[in-house]
Amino acid sequence: MRPLPFIGFLAVFAAATPALAREYDLVIDDARIEIAGRVTDGMMINGQLPGPTLRFTEGLEAVIHVRNDSDAPTSLHWHGLFVPAEMDGSPGFSGFQAIQPGRSFTYHFTIRQHGTYWYHSHSGGQEQMGLYAPLIIEPATAETNPPDRDYVVLLSDFTSEHPDRILNNLKVDSGYYNNYHRTIGDFFRDARTFGFGAALQDRLAWGQMRMDPTDIADVTNYTFLLNGHPATDNTSFLFRPNERVRLRLINGSAMTYFDFRIPGLKLTVVAADGRDVEPVEVDELRIAVAETYDIIVEPREDAAYTIFAESMDRSGYARGTLAPRLGMEAAIPKMRPRAILTMADMGMSHGDASADMPMDHSRMDHGADHGAMDHSQMGQMDHSAMGQSADSHQGHDISSGLGANGGVDGSGRPYGWGSEFPADARVLTYADLASATPQRDTRPAEREIIVRLGGNMERYNWTINGQSMEDAPPINLAFGERARLTFINETMMAHPMHLHGMFVQLENGMPTERLPDKHIVSVAPGQTYSVLLTADQPGEWAFHCHLLYHMNAGMMSRVVVARSDGQPAAYDNANAHGGHQ
Repeated sequence: MRPLPFIGFLAVFAAATPALAREYDLVIDDARIEIAGRVTDGMMINGQLPGPTLRFTEGLEAVIHVRNDSDAPTSLHWHGLFVPAEMDGSPGFSGFQAIQPGRSFTYHFTIRQHGTYWYHSHSGGQEQMGLYAPLIIEPATAETNPPDRDYVVLLSDFTSEHPDRILNNLKVDSGYYNNYHRTIGDFFRDARTFGFGAALQDRLAWGQMRMDPTDIADVTNYTFLLNGHPATDNTSFLFRPNERVRLRLINGSAMTYFDFRIPGLKLTVVAADGRDVEPVEVDELRIAVAETYDIIVEPREDAAYTIFAESMDRSGYARGTLAPRLGMEAAIPKMRPRAILTMADMGMSHGDASADMPMDHSRMDHGADHGAMDHSQMGQMDHSAMGQSADSHQGHDISSGLGANGGVDGSGRPYGWGSEFPADARVLTYADLASATPQRDTRPAEREIIVRLGGNMERYNWTINGQSMEDAPPINLAFGERARLTFINETMMAHPMHLHGMFVQLENGMPTERLPDKHIVSVAPGQTYSVLLTADQPGEWAFHCHLLYHMNAGMMSRVVVARSDGQPAAYDNANAHGGHQ
């Protein structure tokens, strides 16, 4: 492996702007990376971490030459973009093969959308090793009210461990990185709050399942980065008081959800996953792995504000500063308590009002051997007897998707996934999102496809409908078909599900014509969400959880959209910019 300079040294990349095309040259190479005193053998694009920001304008041609100077096969995937299937950059799909060492590949496609996106390797653990970067597309026509400033804020997680070693550690012990096991002190605190019997039953239930309610994230010990910089660097973004500043948030992490806020400022969310939404003002938001949000902030004071992205497992944070002048800093917020998962997060409370901790386990049949619990089999539970038949998932209350869900005990400790926010904070939920432009396809679904998200923690296998990637049959769709995908999360982890090549319409309670587009749907633990899909992009597409080690441990499948007769479908949306008018 040929060493490259440490981070901070930028390599030159070429960019040309022909009349109707924009062309980039990207070079992928091995690299020795040092961040915050931690050193690892990683990979870079043009010697940068993150890689260079690619900028395009809607309607132009993108020509991206990629040369692989590393020692391993590689790839680049254009996350969230409408591209011909063979240009998607996922090895093994639609005939695309990994770029071999010493070889080059040219991606060529028309830009058919605008917004905030990113690109990353889709080969093994290379995304974790450093192959990721922003991709920004300006609209074809000028914005009516453009912001005064426009910044990219790319969040990521860095480790000095090789991704293969991380996955191997998880295979040996799924709790390998969980350093927050509950203690005898926690037990007595729970006993004082909920009663001795409830606390004891809760411990026994988790023990029988060989799970841990503190398993918020599978991998910890990360250093969190903002635009490639650790918190100590105090990355700054300048403004003048009363300016409108757009921050393009991208979560380019391998495994980390972030709770994002700027103390002292309201966040107006104007786009989600690159698609414009009706503005909604919040105090903070939780950004799932691979999601993007555009927010507008309007600082009035001649003062500094801390941009604070706290990891969901409270193991650290990424941080920057919004300031009138370089060198200014604001107070860094204190880290919030780490939440404790409940049986409700396992989808096992089924209306039990005490499930936020003092669950009435006497109603559960513990005669079953939960010791080697296989989540893939949980799909066999008779949900119909609990009022959760597959048909009834349409219109499921999705308001708790990323917002408050759970509670806080007497000591202030949050219980339940999504309960780590202050009671008085307005936190963005999926129910808040409404498309800024009408959906073109408002047909009802012709059929429903159930997508059960499962896993086996004993072996650290993650599955879709009980099968890992190598065993799973494809989901076949006819070109133009309108289908409902119903995600049923039967695990204690959230899963940011990503479908390549297409957007889905999130059924979040909004009118059909205002359902928001998403290319990532973060399905909370134990929850059921549904989306509508117009199969308007022919090809063979990857469909997977965007948690890197879940995907690499099996939670991946393929969706095949077949154009059988070469004729336009009843709904031909090939040039409709994702279904919008």
